Amino acid sequence: MNLSLLVNHALWTTFVAGFISVAYSVLLAFNVLSKPRGDKKMNDIADAIQEGAAAYMKKQYSVVAVIGIFIFAVLYFVFNPITAVGFAIGAVFSTIAGVVGMNIAVRSNIRTAQAAKKGLSSAFSLAFQGGSITGLMVGGLALLAVGGFYFLLSRSGTSSLQPLVALGFGGSLISVFARLGGGIFTKGADVGTDMVGKIEKGIPEDDPRNPGVIADLVGDNVGDDAGMAADLFETYVVTVVAAMILGKLTFGENLTVLFYPLLIGSISVAASIIGSWFVRVGKNIMGALYQGLGVSIIVALVGFYFLTNSAFPNGLNGISTINLFYTLAIGIAITVGMVIITEYFTSKKFGPVKAIANASTTGHGTNVIAGLAVSMKSTFAPILLIAAGILVSYNLAGLYGIALSAMSMLSLTGIIVAIDAFGPITDNAGGIAEMAGLDEKVRRVTDPLDAVGNTTKAITKAYAIGSAGLAALVLFASYTQELARGAKGVSAAFFSLSDPSVVVGLFIGGALPYLFGALAMEAVGKTAVSVVNEVRRQFKEIKGIMTGKAKPQYGKAVDIVTTAAIKQMIVPALIPVLAPILVGFLLGPKALGGLLVGSIVTGLFVAISMTTGGAAWDNTKKYIEEGNLGGKGSFAHQAAVTGDTVGDPYKDTAGPAINPMIKVLNIVALLIAPFLI
Repeated sequence: MNLSLLVNHALWTTFVAGFISVAYSVLLAFNVLSKPRGDKKMNDIADAIQEGAAAYMKKQYSVVAVIGIFIFAVLYFVFNPITAVGFAIGAVFSTIAGVVGMNIAVRSNIRTAQAAKKGLSSAFSLAFQGGSITGLMVGGLALLAVGGFYFLLSRSGTSSLQPLVALGFGGSLISVFARLGGGIFTKGADVGTDMVGKIEKGIPEDDPRNPGVIADLVGDNVGDDAGMAADLFETYVVTVVAAMILGKLTFGENLTVLFYPLLIGSISVAASIIGSWFVRVGKNIMGALYQGLGVSIIVALVGFYFLTNSAFPNGLNGISTINLFYTLAIGIAITVGMVIITEYFTSKKFGPVKAIANASTTGHGTNVIAGLAVSMKSTFAPILLIAAGILVSYNLAGLYGIALSAMSMLSLTGIIVAIDAFGPITDNAGGIAEMAGLDEKVRRVTDPLDAVGNTTKAITKAYAIGSAGLAALVLFASYTQELARGAKGVSAAFFSLSDPSVVVGLFIGGALPYLFGALAMEAVGKTAVSVVNEVRRQFKEIKGIMTGKAKPQYGKAVDIVTTAAIKQMIVPALIPVLAPILVGFLLGPKALGGLLVGSIVTGLFVAISMTTGGAAWDNTKKYIEEGNLGGKGSFAHQAAVTGDTVGDPYKDTAGPAINPMIKVLNIVALLIAPFLI
């Protein structure tokens, strides 16, 4: 394919790929929804989960819409209408990704529970199809959003790519709220429900006598599915936009560098669809998922090779064609490495989880100590991997090589999210089976699926965090380039460690992930207290709950968690929006540059530590519940429940929300850069 043909058809290729991805996910949705829903008792439980999730999402996005409209108005009058429109498109598409993820999950869970009656293969297949719908929808919507908006920009005659930054800002802002609000909801409900049910009343998880159990199951969907979908959507969009902007800033008006990231994504959509066809469960659940990922990677790499040779047959400004391809291969290698490392630290099969389990036999404190140690150790290998990827990519193709590595990582979003999203579905399926009193053999199917889902959720979060680190680094490079365009003398030396402004910025930026994470953890704690008080009240005032003669008021707990989560999410979510504005205008562009670097460095460590450590704590509990070290009800199990309680807000609230927070900081800085010169 010659250059002229590539440029002329690149956008249409992107549109077709995005449309195919969305259309295929719709076909999968029809197939999933055609499956049987089970008996009336199962339906009553599933309907309650669905209603609670819908009510929460409606309230969350009502609050976010007010903030979004205010920011839209600011962008409209301070920048220009097309920038404001870009922000709106990013926000709306991110919302759609989250809402679709949630709606599919709450409809797949009961069908998976019913399929589990037939055995592992049926339940696994249905849950993975449900996850694939979310994954392919996220990838398709991201391509359509960026490609479609760039098409509008090119037709409007606007040469600036600043509106694309606003597109990423819209997606990132929604993602912060979705991750935070959903994470606060799910872990506030989970912790509060477990504190009273498991510890005070001694009843099992997902026991229908627990008034908070529906809120807990709702949380799996609004946090782990809707929040995750919005998160990966914005990470994908921001990475594409960052690669396009850096390409233009570095290589001028070479149109190929603008379309190249979109074509990478287009190839990977096809690779993800093909890979999903090879997911077939045998004895090894994780192996079946990895089989699909492996096929997707092979297909993507072959496509990348031919694309790179077609787009850059003579290289790019002194960078050879093969070097450009190698940077894409490095991004894939980082993805594989993150998967392997995260599984090692979170799976029940390996030493870290077993070490925490053994520590549980001596008490609650030793469980927490061992879990914290694992969470800290889990940061070292991923950081070395990311650092190696950055160095090699930079040596191959400069900063643009780092951008391409990040793009190749995110291009696999379709299959990665598919692997992740089946986790909340199987978790809910197990909860429905428990509450509906289904045969024990159903739980023997859903429990191992749920345990694997715990690991896959941790893998996806680590994947998103790693790619976010690369994307944020590219955004920082774009920030420095933007400053250089507006003022002479801006270079790498501009950000010198001998300059106190830069050092102050580094300190402030380094502290932000800790402050943000602390507020998120506090929010979960406060929400959990509300749940504990409500669950205790119902046990006390509604006679007959424990004997099964009276039914708990599930809706009351859902309403309380919804109100608390919405209230608690606002302050921490505004930090990444306001911090760069205050630092940039009060302390200057140097301090703001330091803030960005500081937030990237500490943010990566805090986020990886929290998400990996929390998943390890969770799987420790499941490892003991399988009959190891005394099994359910043992002293080790009680200690593991405590560790899991600590790890819940680590892995599902604070840790994953730091990922979009880092990118919002960088995007806002990039938006205001022209005003700081």
